[in-house]
Amino acid sequence: MASLSLSRIIEKMKLINLTPEIDISGIKVNQPDINRIALQMAGYFEHFESTRLQIIGYVEYSYMNALPEDVKKETFTKLLSYPIPGIVFCRELQPDPLFRELAVEHKVPLLMTNKSTSAFMAEIIRWMNVKLAPCISVHGVLVDVYGEGVLIVGESGIGKSEAALELIKRGHRLVTDDVVELRKVSDDTLIGSAPDITKHFIELRGIGIIDVKALFGASSVKDTQSIDLVIRLEDWDKDKEYDRLGLEEEYTEYLGNKIVCHNIPIRPGRNLAIICESAAVNHRQKKMGYNAAQELYKRVQENLARQRDEDD
Repeated sequence: MASLSLSRIIEKMKLINLTPEIDISGIKVNQPDINRIALQMAGYFEHFESTRLQIIGYVEYSYMNALPEDVKKETFTKLLSYPIPGIVFCRELQPDPLFRELAVEHKVPLLMTNKSTSAFMAEIIRWMNVKLAPCISVHGVLVDVYGEGVLIVGESGIGKSEAALELIKRGHRLVTDDVVELRKVSDDTLIGSAPDITKHFIELRGIGIIDVKALFGASSVKDTQSIDLVIRLEDWDKDKEYDRLGLEEEYTEYLGNKIVCHNIPIRPGRNLAIICESAAVNHRQKKMGYNAAQELYKRVQENLARQRDEDD
């Protein structure tokens, strides 16, 4: 199971640690969901998701301060006895001295942000959803072509990296070569990125490793990209029937998400970069409501109907 260290969350979200005496080096968060502890402050602890990051906004803070001292101690003690990875105070709110004392005693880190509660929640949920999403690695090349994420897959040595290099020279952006890390951030979206060790590098047989960012500049690379289209390269088989109209979409599946997939036969003389560009633009047109194959089919049907009318 993927996890995020609390230290990484503090660094990314620019949080202030209000309890530096607590050792947070071993604390990890395993899920992207968060919890506002309003019901727990009111004494309701059934179904309390204590392993989530806990948030305190102005409403919870006001309620905490209004509690009688004896109720405060009982409620705070019960809350902080749970294995909470961290509690974040929004809007630069400062915790009650008793709350801080009990937090240190139970080794629950208290953190603070100057962001509003809603803005902070939206930002941290979005970021943790990406970081903690289910992840697999696939062999291929991921390129941003006209804003469409094109994942090029195929047998080793078939020409994926060469196609990517030509696309980069034509102004498109490389995300990763050889190994693509896919993360499922929602039922509709897969995000691809490069492993840190191979980021911005391409392997070309006969030449070796080249640094795309150093050769073509920062505008030629990108860190992450959603997967919109898969192009599978394969050796040309003269006995195989290939789709020549594209009336029906073919799909491939990663982590339960279906992605449109084109099987492209390879033979000498075919310009893979132009094929990838055309596939990306065509896919974009389809998303915008225009399908060239359906338009051709419509013209053919209209022409046939017109000929029948003339014959009659």
